[in-house]
Amino acid sequence: MKYTTLPKTDVKVSKICLGTMTWGRQNTESEGHQQLDYALEQGINFIDTAEMYPVPANPETQGRTSEIIGTWFKKTKNRDKVVLASKIIGRPGSYTAHIRTNGLQDNSIEEAVNAELMRLQTDYIDLYQIHWPERDTNTFGQRDYKHNENDEWEDNFNEVLHKMDIQIKAGKIRHIGVSNEKAWGAMRFLEESKTHNLPRMKTIQNAYSLINRIFEGDMAEISIREELGLLAYSPLAFGVLSGKYIKGIAADNSRLNLFPRFSRYSSEQCTEATKRYLRIAEKHNMTLAQMSLAFVNQQPFVTSNIIGATTLEQLKENIDSINITLSDEVLKEIEGVHAEIPNPAT
Repeated sequence: MKYTTLPKTDVKVSKICLGTMTWGRQNTESEGHQQLDYALEQGINFIDTAEMYPVPANPETQGRTSEIIGTWFKKTKNRDKVVLASKIIGRPGSYTAHIRTNGLQDNSIEEAVNAELMRLQTDYIDLYQIHWPERDTNTFGQRDYKHNENDEWEDNFNEVLHKMDIQIKAGKIRHIGVSNEKAWGAMRFLEESKTHNLPRMKTIQNAYSLINRIFEGDMAEISIREELGLLAYSPLAFGVLSGKYIKGIAADNSRLNLFPRFSRYSSEQCTEATKRYLRIAEKHNMTLAQMSLAFVNQQPFVTSNIIGATTLEQLKENIDSINITLSDEVLKEIEGVHAEIPNPAT
């Protein structure tokens, strides 16, 4: 395994982070524990969860993923061996109304932290992230920003950081980060931290993959110059970049077969780009999954690459990508596809 540190901290994290959002829905508690055991054996010390997991979110399973991690902590006594990240939901929506409807307002941050600590059976969270912005902006596959003059959100960056500061001083969380954030929001948080001596966002967890390289625009410059490390999620684009869907070998319980409404990476352009990337991988004796993950691992703005798997076989293949360094020839061929089909995922 390779390691880095959370920006502006001394917290060492594995370059590959274990994502967990299928546990409690597509994966059982036992399977979640097996994945944790295997990941730890392979040198992974970074785990990411969220209060709304597993996904798709619903009242019956909400929080179950973190509960599975909690029972593993209790069984193995391995809490001190991992860096634990979790997230609080952002802007209220119909799909998260069963969790709360007041976003980050009132006492929501304190209540969310306390509830998550109980599920995780721990007394602290190493990295606590805002899952998506409270304001109305282009997140989750919306390509361009369209201003909503009727958005009732009021600028509360300072207030949110003060509330996070209370939790840090209470010892319940150690560091904070954002997720699904845009350039304006990222810089506003950093500005408030600098101006008012408040806790600083250390990471940003955004989607990034061969077919979604939007982060390489303004966000990559912010990430590098401001030391706001990317925790890349969906590096395999819901499994599309494993090649299993275009090969027709996806299992019945695979993500897009179970939940076809997650169509962000299933457009005609995405499929064509994926076919071309598959040809490059096979030409150079790699699986598409490993080439896709190795590409993410090598980016200078990536702090850690969040992988997820529903089987141990998939998990092994994904973790093994850490041992692959893409050659200049492979990178040139990848850039050729990107030039012809840039960012096909919306």
